[in-house]
Amino acid sequence: MKRRSFLKNSALASSLFMVPSFVSAMDDTLFTTLGRKRLVLIQLHGGNDGLNTVIPYRNDIYYKSRPTLAIKKSNVLKLNDELGLHKNLKPLRKLFNAGELSIINNVGYPNPNRSHFRSSDIWQTGSASQEVLHSGWIGRYLDTFGNKPYDAIEIGKSLSLLMKGDTNNAVVTKSAKDLHAIADDPFFNKIVTSYRDPHLSEHNMGYLYQTLIDGKQSANYIYEKSKTKTSYRDYGNSAFGKQLKTMAEFINSGIDTKVYYASMGGFDTHASQSGRQDKLLKTYAQAVSAMVEDLKANDTFKDTIILTFSEFGRRVAENAGLGTDHGAANNVFVIGSKLKKPGLFNSAPSLTNLDLNGDIPYEVDFRSIYANILNNWLEVSNEKILSESVAPIHVI
Repeated sequence: MKRRSFLKNSALASSLFMVPSFVSAMDDTLFTTLGRKRLVLIQLHGGNDGLNTVIPYRNDIYYKSRPTLAIKKSNVLKLNDELGLHKNLKPLRKLFNAGELSIINNVGYPNPNRSHFRSSDIWQTGSASQEVLHSGWIGRYLDTFGNKPYDAIEIGKSLSLLMKGDTNNAVVTKSAKDLHAIADDPFFNKIVTSYRDPHLSEHNMGYLYQTLIDGKQSANYIYEKSKTKTSYRDYGNSAFGKQLKTMAEFINSGIDTKVYYASMGGFDTHASQSGRQDKLLKTYAQAVSAMVEDLKANDTFKDTIILTFSEFGRRVAENAGLGTDHGAANNVFVIGSKLKKPGLFNSAPSLTNLDLNGDIPYEVDFRSIYANILNNWLEVSNEKILSESVAPIHVI
């Protein structure tokens, strides 16, 4: 690979190269001191079927609408007299019983968009359905309140819109080792050691080199800190499990990062849904459960909130391919030890009051969850981050 391509495609280049916060005077008075609390965001890409995840097992309409796909009552992990979890989410029922899981039903937004790309953008930017934003809500959090390039880390290959700001971006990496390898590349080192050359100021390039220097320092910091903790818990063999294992090691190593993001794909189940979703939910539950146990063992769970969402739910009725099509409102999971309303946050979806497309209408605006997290967990003003004033709910 050519050196130019290496830099362009590297995690440091994509997530740290364009960070003008280093260009400014670095006046600390511009920033709010961020606390110790951490937020973990998990996206289930493709539109997870919420009705077969949190199951209305006493609802006849559910069974009539899904003669093949409906989960048998005998396979439901009952939460109350109306709702239960998919059998492969047994680790989450343990969290539910311990008061460490809040399930928010009927989450969405007005005038829902059923395109994967557009709806995912809406959730990641915190925008209204008719509004197009080019920065993520976490990216704007970094713009306004961030003071270190590693204030947010995405565990993955490329930086998501969620983590991109107008001036600041998150770090993206698959592992601390990969990030360190990029920063330790001889060509990269040659660049950062020549930043004092007189010609740099002539071309106004000094700030870019300073950004790379800070990026290298951040990579070294993450690498050295992460070596202090290694997890030996069973996260499974999936890519998602590896993401959460890396994340737990980062958190338990004491890396001063406030927001983490990971994602899991495969939830676009238009055909042959049953077997596919069963495996996906098992993978998700195993990895999340292992992460929670890791955090508890290292006394970091008390300072961590885990939010799981998907860009939309799916239709109530199954289709001819023994799957489900794109829908609207869905459920959201919030995991933590300091929930204000653990358990079932609100009522089950109404299957008699569907919209014109046969979808569950939203009851809770997803931005009201973001507003609550920003205000009560990250302890910043949601009005500086979200484009519209949405009243926060009180889950945290």
